[in-house]
Amino acid sequence: MKIMKSFLCSRSVPSSNLIKIYDWTTEVRDRGITVVSGFHSDIEKDVFHFLSKGNQPIVLVLAKRMYKRIPLDLKPLVESGRLQIISPFSDDVWLANVDRAKKRNRYMIDMSDEVVVGYVSPGGNLEKLLKEYEGTGKKIIYL
Repeated sequence: MKIMKSFLCSRSVPSSNLIKIYDWTTEVRDRGITVVSGFHSDIEKDVFHFLSKGNQPIVLVLAKRMYKRIPLDLKPLVESGRLQIISPFSDDVWLANVDRAKKRNRYMIDMSDEVVVGYVSPGGNLEKLLKEYEGTGKKIIYL
């Protein structure tokens, strides 16, 4: 059975955490572990860039409806079968917002074997969301 890990990270990341995040990304890429993320923030986009250089599956979870057309930069990964794009939202949800990002993040956490957190801003939305999972048995790893 293949392991699937979600990657979540606050939008603002101290530079001291970047090396940990990049090292983790390289490790899971080289080990062929599937990573699930929204790949929305700048650091998540960096993680996606590093992952896309490997051969492992990647799952992009949108905080809005599915794309009507796959963006050109994602098309080769989708066509090769390495990238799966999914959304927990119906076609009438056009734009991402904070509430939809929270719902998307819950969806990713629930579908993953482990949640890997690059950084959590104290008092931020991600910290509040992760507190909901305390005591549930969900494995959450903080880099």
